[in-house]
Amino acid sequence: MTGAPFGFRPADDDGDGDPDTGADTSAHHQPVPTGGPGGGPFGLSEEAAGKIPLFAEISKLLSWQGGPVNWDLARQTALSALVGTDRPLGSAERLAVVESLRLADMWLDPVTDLPSGLAHAEAWSRVEWVERTLPVWSTLCDPVAARVVAAMGTAVPEEARSQAGALMGAMSSIGGLMFGAQVGQAIASLAAEVVSSTDIGLPLAPAGAAVLLPENVAAFGAGLERPDEEVRLFLALREAAHQRLFGAHPWLRQRLLDTVDAYARGISVDTSAIERAMTEIDPSDPQSMQRALTGGMFGPEESPEQRQALRRLETLLALIEGWVDAVVDDAASGRLPGAGALRETLRRRRAAGGPAEQTFATLVGLELRPRRLRDAAALWQALTRHRGTAGRDAVWAHPDLLPTADDLDDPERFATETALSIEGMSTHGPDVDPDAEPNEGPDEGAAGR
Repeated sequence: MTGAPFGFRPADDDGDGDPDTGADTSAHHQPVPTGGPGGGPFGLSEEAAGKIPLFAEISKLLSWQGGPVNWDLARQTALSALVGTDRPLGSAERLAVVESLRLADMWLDPVTDLPSGLAHAEAWSRVEWVERTLPVWSTLCDPVAARVVAAMGTAVPEEARSQAGALMGAMSSIGGLMFGAQVGQAIASLAAEVVSSTDIGLPLAPAGAAVLLPENVAAFGAGLERPDEEVRLFLALREAAHQRLFGAHPWLRQRLLDTVDAYARGISVDTSAIERAMTEIDPSDPQSMQRALTGGMFGPEESPEQRQALRRLETLLALIEGWVDAVVDDAASGRLPGAGALRETLRRRRAAGGPAEQTFATLVGLELRPRRLRDAAALWQALTRHRGTAGRDAVWAHPDLLPTADDLDDPERFATETALSIEGMSTHGPDVDPDAEPNEGPDEGAAGR
């Protein structure tokens, strides 16, 4: 006879190793009270339970109503993971970052027609990065998590439902807890790695805020045998270039987030994997939930819609990073002798990925990585040669003008043959309907083809 699911013991096992003889053993098998007269755990009233720190914390976690991911727990998990690895920034560190970002922004003026997008230059600690980027992570993760959490409630085997009892009623909360813990760990890993607010390709800081993390900048430059100021200026150039692009074309920020949302809507959850994993969760062993989560319990099956959205996202990320590379190369030329070596270090870093990227890939199947970065950089360089700086930057004027994945296969053809009709479009951003489906732009065809 197989063990009952969720860690419950069979009725014929009284814990003494002997088969049940049929005698009344109710004294040994009284169920643990789950609620007292006031609804508290273990026979306690809610008021009494609330005075016990452990019960109060459990009640708070299970009462989360803010969405499919428990972001209170995610925040706590991330901040706890950073204890001992984060330190407050000194005024000199903050000033050095602000000055580097402002100087880098000035260096960009001659190499791009896009205006400065730097409204605020800031230095963040790792903890500050977590606190300030949580709103965007919520936008990114909630749609995917919602689909998986909904599937959890329907994937519990029928024979387990009668035994699961209160666990079934708390399924949504449990899913939110597990996602919150996993996302919190991933965000903490990222906080220990990223050097800026746009390091992963997505705009995570508030609009107009250019940010560097001094502690991570120093770690990035360690062993490269380049002056600290040069490393900081190179990374400041990249951050300032991202801010110019997102600031001049606000639709681009929303298009990235919408494409992630389109990925979530097209996702197909592997319910059979969830069913198998749910039978292995032991309520008395919190680690069993963690093992199920990291063991692929929520690894979704790729649907055609998901693959299409992911391809659009990868192409758009590659176009953004390729443009930044091209602009930064021009700005750093003659100013930063080690720019080429630093750029190559960044490319190797992206290609290798990190534990945080792998965690998010395990969690929701998303790899926020521009896979065709070199092709995109070659395309922007070709556009600069054939059309000049203004012609290159004008491609961002509307989603319909953006190159597709096929265009990345032949950058020279795109640069010389594609008719880019930008008449009537402002280079500071088109009138793009924010509610429109993200089906224009990369992989959906371009205007004038």
